[in-house]
Amino acid sequence: MEQYVIKGGNPLAGEVEIGGAKNAALAILAAAIMTDETVLVENLPDVRDINVLLNAMTEIGVRVERLDRHTAKVNGGLIGDLSVEYESIKRIRASYYLLGALLGKYKRAQVPLPGGCDIGTRPIDQHLKGFRALGADVKIEHGFIIAEAEHLRGSHIYLDVVSVGATINIMMAAAMAEGGTVIENAAKEPHVVDVANFLNSMGANIKGAGTDVIRIRGVEALHQTEYSIIPDQIEAGTFMFAAAVTKGDVTVKNVIPKHLEATTAKLSEIGCEVKEFDDAVRVVCSKGLKSTNVKTLPYPGFPTDMQPQITVALALANGTSMVTESIFENRFKYVDELARMGANIRVKGNNAFIDGVSRYTGAQICTPDLRAGAALVIAGLAAEGITMIDDIHFIERGYERFEEKLQSLGAQIEKISSERELQKFKLKVSADRHFSVVVDRTPVAPKGKKPQMNSQDNQEMSRQRLEETC
Repeated sequence: MEQYVIKGGNPLAGEVEIGGAKNAALAILAAAIMTDETVLVENLPDVRDINVLLNAMTEIGVRVERLDRHTAKVNGGLIGDLSVEYESIKRIRASYYLLGALLGKYKRAQVPLPGGCDIGTRPIDQHLKGFRALGADVKIEHGFIIAEAEHLRGSHIYLDVVSVGATINIMMAAAMAEGGTVIENAAKEPHVVDVANFLNSMGANIKGAGTDVIRIRGVEALHQTEYSIIPDQIEAGTFMFAAAVTKGDVTVKNVIPKHLEATTAKLSEIGCEVKEFDDAVRVVCSKGLKSTNVKTLPYPGFPTDMQPQITVALALANGTSMVTESIFENRFKYVDELARMGANIRVKGNNAFIDGVSRYTGAQICTPDLRAGAALVIAGLAAEGITMIDDIHFIERGYERFEEKLQSLGAQIEKISSERELQKFKLKVSADRHFSVVVDRTPVAPKGKKPQMNSQDNQEMSRQRLEETC
């Protein structure tokens, strides 16, 4: 089983490139099968969720050609099976996007109930409500959602709660329905807009994405397109909070600053300097963090996917903070793990009351879900000593080359799978500490005595011992 091992204490510094948005990419790949022509999708993140979805699509007859790790051609012209197998898709929640895509194109679909992280109840009732309003017969049998219709007809649909998944799913199905559809109380997240833009580039007629009212005029067919996915605002925000927690100086590149406004506002509020550029944001933390209160809300509010990251920061802030989770009821599972590192947090209902501490200390901890896992890595980067993080497969669902990007910023983190690799890492960080001491205190030979070895000699001998040991 792979783990992350981290030696904390290094301020992160430098530049990091942000990849494509996972949540947008999952929906866009599903929507790409709605034409019989070939679609080129660029800026795909190379993460587990994307690869699972592509494999599931291949199994129903979709032709997928990976041009490189971030580019794929998708052709849905030879789909022969409208039933997606449970085993191929059970690990990701975005499986339900195939429901809207297949229903819109073929007027029939059978998709397993979604999986994903256990962060609370995420009902799909609004998805089913929308499909039924469009004229589909929808039922759940043997763990599958089965939807079929003679014809899909446009309708006026009011979502009882703001739901990103339902908004996107209904939008896909309605794109090929007869007549007009209006979705009220629609989600406004950037990836909703990205999916609408993608569908429009294929010939759909969708207006109002990014507002709470989306209007769709159904078309008979969609066509080929080439499309590049927006940057991932959650990956960007994660690195921004990593800069704050480690007292670092990090520039995140390839971002849309407007998508990060809620994150940027809170970082400024807790004492960081934030500078925006056209496609980059720089975060500098040169002093102690300050406490604040935060509540997760649908976009443009503070994102629920950034809640664990800001909690990790506030647990090191001076004073008392409160974090309110208004989206998912089970998103504080990581707090017990953070307490093992020294955090002082009390959870009551959907509120976390945080009394800031001066430091974290390294510990062996377990990842409960995707975003909490990334937040625990951030805590490990700031902790004194060694932190071991288990179940990193959750993190790899949504972060591409996470440890490599952190290493490029100066973090001492590695992915390991054996005790030998752990010992090698510990020897390495120990040697690095020795090197820094030698460089700072280069010995000077007294007059008339044989000169001592200089720092380079000491470093070379230490490296030789390390290589012999490992």
